[in-house]
Amino acid sequence: MIRLARYLAALLSLFVVWHLASLLLGERVLPPPWLVFQNFLYELGNAVFWKHVAASFGRAASALFLSFALAFPLGIWLGASQRADAWFSPLVFITYPIPKILFLPVLLVLFGLGEAPKILLIALTAGYQILVVTRDSVRNLDRRYLDSFASLSSDSAMLLRHVLAPAALPAAVSSLRVATGTAIAVLFMAESFVTDTGLGFFIIDAWGGMDLPRMFTGIIAMSLVGLVLYEVCNALDYCFCRWVRL
Repeated sequence: MIRLARYLAALLSLFVVWHLASLLLGERVLPPPWLVFQNFLYELGNAVFWKHVAASFGRAASALFLSFALAFPLGIWLGASQRADAWFSPLVFITYPIPKILFLPVLLVLFGLGEAPKILLIALTAGYQILVVTRDSVRNLDRRYLDSFASLSSDSAMLLRHVLAPAALPAAVSSLRVATGTAIAVLFMAESFVTDTGLGFFIIDAWGGMDLPRMFTGIIAMSLVGLVLYEVCNALDYCFCRWVRL
């Protein structure tokens, strides 16, 4: 309830600033929030609008799931294995600073114009963040925990389950939560061309027609998609990382 109240207070503050900016710049440049809100309510009754929302949410959620499913175990492996880390970490750190959006043309050539390039691009962007954070969490794990477990068991599977994965999971989920913002930004870029579905297409189409209330409706909808994904990550953190709060 407190969290909801804070969100509502932040939303009210944003609307006040938005309204003042609209008065200053003029409605033709920045439509007032009440006009955008009216358009937003209209679009909520439009099945085509929900088709765009579902497409964007599905792409972002699938990509984040894929990125975590691949990057988390790979990060644990790099962090736990000195040999693997010595061979593969330089490759990770060399390619990490490269903007992954640059690979979109390559993915389009390899996988065509379907869903795969968009999902893979978002997964690649988010996956790097999760991979690096997970690897560092395992590498920085206090050696005493490993020594204590080694005195009880030498089972690698048990080490992974009871020490390495729990140690890396909180930071990995936090990186996934941070990656939601990046994922939405990349999603917008990926949906801005070679597609006719998704909120990115919806926004660009409205902008091309100079329908500013509709354009801002798309921006709000895409922001809400990011907010929902962010809160899902918060829920995952609450459910699977409870020991952090003990």
